[in-house]
Amino acid sequence: MPEPHRPIAVLLMAMGGPDCLENVAPYLNDVRGGRPTAPELVEEIRQRYRVTGGKSPVLGITRDVALALEQRLNAAGDARYRCYVGLRHWHPFIKETYAELLEDFPERVIGLCMAPQYSSLSIGAYMKKVEDARAELASETPISFVRSWHRHPRLIAAIVDNVQQTLLRFPVDVRSRVPVLFTAHSLPERVVAMKDPYPNEVRATAQAVCAQLGSQPTRFAYQSQGRSGEKWLGPSVEETVVELAQDGHRHVLVAPIGFICDHVETLYDIDIELKQMAQTKSIQLERIPMLNASASLIDIVTSVVEAHESSLVH
Repeated sequence: MPEPHRPIAVLLMAMGGPDCLENVAPYLNDVRGGRPTAPELVEEIRQRYRVTGGKSPVLGITRDVALALEQRLNAAGDARYRCYVGLRHWHPFIKETYAELLEDFPERVIGLCMAPQYSSLSIGAYMKKVEDARAELASETPISFVRSWHRHPRLIAAIVDNVQQTLLRFPVDVRSRVPVLFTAHSLPERVVAMKDPYPNEVRATAQAVCAQLGSQPTRFAYQSQGRSGEKWLGPSVEETVVELAQDGHRHVLVAPIGFICDHVETLYDIDIELKQMAQTKSIQLERIPMLNASASLIDIVTSVVEAHESSLVH
């Protein structure tokens, strides 16, 4: 058993986003590793945040998750756990939060990313940020990471429930035939040559959901491809919606299974841009809600942390 006076630190990590319109440019500068961003692209991204609330909701949502998770993990009354939030590309940066949690002298640290599927370019990059912070701060506090939770039964059940609830938005006579279009954030296609697990893990999440949806038709596509010269994973959601329209579909339900909380990729890329495109094809396009800081997500991450703890003991 851990010493009662030294907590176990749970570091929740997320991509992050600008906290106001003025910080879109410096945020993009961090995302792009200091490479200059064309002014017209900065303004385009700023407009996306302008029409979706003026800032990223990620930090607020993740802080709500951390608060609820800490309460759940400490429900037995011994206050063993303390939860912290660090962002990869904006304040509070992972390094800033790591320095803060060390001040509480934790017995050990558990790193958990708010993304269920592992990729060396995503989760791996978060882990590197932590290791860089540990090196800079000369920290010897033991740390372990939850690398993936893409097929966690409670995650799958929550997605299935959201799909079934959102299908109710469609006319009753077509619901059983509405294609469910699963999406995940695209990555550069070179991850395939790297034998990165990400493409298999996002499809495994989709397949686990499909297994519980019965005969509901489903498709899979990648969304939010980056602005770089290299090729990105496909097919894209845009070309998939075009294909569905050509096949005669007039209703589509988008299920972004590669995302946990709302951000510009759901609030703009799907809810505005993709929905407008679907309308030009006479398609009613709806999206399942993200889990955000829901009771379902707190159940999931509590179970994920507890399972991770159990694996460390054994």
